[in-house]
Amino acid sequence: MRVWYCNCEICQTYIQSSWTLQFPNLCDWYTHLLQNSPTQTIHFHVLNNTITANPDNVEYILKTRFDNYPKGKPFSAILGDFLGRGIFNVDGDLWRFQRKMANLELGHVAIRAYGFDVVSHEIHRRLIPLMESVSQKNEVIDLQDVFRRLSFDTVCRFSFGLDPKCLELSKPLSKFTISFDLASKISAERAMAASPLIWKIKRLLNIGSEKKLRQAIQNVDILAEEVIKQRRKFGFSDKKDLLSRFMTSNISDEIFLRDIVISFLLAGRDTVASALTSFFWLVARHPDVEAAILNEADTIIGAKNGLTGYEQTRELHYLHAAIHESMRLYPPVQFDSKFCLNDDVLPDGSFVKKGTRVTYHPYAMGRMEEIWGSDCLDFKPERWIKDGVFYNENPFKYPVFQAGVRVCLGREMAIVEVKSVAISLLRRFRVELAVPRDASARFSPGLTATYRDGLRVLIRNKPRPN
Repeated sequence: MRVWYCNCEICQTYIQSSWTLQFPNLCDWYTHLLQNSPTQTIHFHVLNNTITANPDNVEYILKTRFDNYPKGKPFSAILGDFLGRGIFNVDGDLWRFQRKMANLELGHVAIRAYGFDVVSHEIHRRLIPLMESVSQKNEVIDLQDVFRRLSFDTVCRFSFGLDPKCLELSKPLSKFTISFDLASKISAERAMAASPLIWKIKRLLNIGSEKKLRQAIQNVDILAEEVIKQRRKFGFSDKKDLLSRFMTSNISDEIFLRDIVISFLLAGRDTVASALTSFFWLVARHPDVEAAILNEADTIIGAKNGLTGYEQTRELHYLHAAIHESMRLYPPVQFDSKFCLNDDVLPDGSFVKKGTRVTYHPYAMGRMEEIWGSDCLDFKPERWIKDGVFYNENPFKYPVFQAGVRVCLGREMAIVEVKSVAISLLRRFRVELAVPRDASARFSPGLTATYRDGLRVLIRNKPRPN
């Protein structure tokens, strides 16, 4: 009911959606507000949400006062029907257990090598043949759709030991994939509602978007249950995939295992597909960057050779920089929220009342002159290079993988997948945008950044070296 008691310009603009008259995306309007705030922090009264793009505040929230800024029950309720008790939606012991298990596995060199093998198999057995076929037909293709299928196949093989074979465009998208996307979209829309009463009443009455969400989650649950059933049927004690590793820890709660499956899918499919889509969106507009990437690859790998292993990907410093620069401008997760447990004051002097939702905004942070300089809107991989070597920025200045205590455990595997796909496609094909080069990126509501109209491109073969 706070909606009716705030007449400030920001709240009324949000309620009336009048920001759409000037900005293509909600995240762009937020960026505009944060850029014009003296502290890079704003507060939405109707949402009871403090939003910040101030690196000092981000460090304070994610590290210094981590215990005072959990995901919180309100946010867990928003995503609870979809993500359940998965790692992205819980605090305390449940979060610590899942993080410990994932950290033990993802930190192993053998697991990283296994992940590289899975990605390489998908690229060479499916992705490249698919691109060859498309290039011969001279057809426009949605590259975002291709990357979502690719990353879904990859995460299913890596995390669950199963192969859904989605990277065959002759096959329609599975009911699961459609339902997964719908559940993500509606769950994100819950968080944007001016009052949680709106979606809670709709859920109680099982009407509108909440009815669709319930049906979508039922379809998602069917696949998750089948994944677990298959793992039990064929055994898991000698398997390398992550689900098998969790199951060997004697977890007997089927619903908890379901939540783990969904969290892995969200982390491994949507974020990687989003990162790849934005990377090719930008590289297609900057041929000088593509040329530098290819020159480095020829020097490090050899003009006639392909990537041979996980360690070799680490030598591609300019490609590493280009990927990080792409995610600076278009992070797969545009914002992330916590809830304040007790009254607090952020480093910039902003007072935060107990129960306030606190959001840090990587999308806006990538566009702040105070953080990145006057060329912050330019796609410039060189800003990450010092003396020819990739240089990591302060993670609280660049919280694309979160930072502090809850920093993303799968970031290295994700980067390896993006690198492998980028090199394999750029060396064989020319990707031409089928939209005007100056067109703005437009995003759909969701837990990760999804291009509203996909990424429509033409694929051209490049001559191969003799």
